[in-house]
Amino acid sequence: MAQKHLTVYYDGACPTCVRDRANYEKLAGKQGAEVEWFDITGKDDALCQLGIDPKKALRELHVRDEQQQLHVEMDAYILLMQRVWLLKPLAWFIGLPFIRPWLSRLYHKMVSERLERTGRG
Repeated sequence: MAQKHLTVYYDGACPTCVRDRANYEKLAGKQGAEVEWFDITGKDDALCQLGIDPKKALRELHVRDEQQQLHVEMDAYILLMQRVWLLKPLAWFIGLPFIRPWLSRLYHKMVSERLERTGRG
């Protein structure tokens, strides 16, 4: 069965985000072709038209699934990782109730530090 289409809204001005995208595409192989990457850099109006807060998009990964449902932060990562067999165990792990809140706090801390360091926060 073919994988269904996802749209990932990512920060193309972030070297770490670009590297993460490349790593994902490498691990996903052919399945990666079913993922559309939307660089949010300088596209505040387009994001607003899509119902996405540009400030939140900068601070949290957003993924739209084939039913046009928007998944944010850890839910977005889990959805994206579940599509790659090598990442499925990691998706399961970060979804655990005792891991997820801790990882979410760490994620937000790292993003805030990155945005402050680059003057985008």
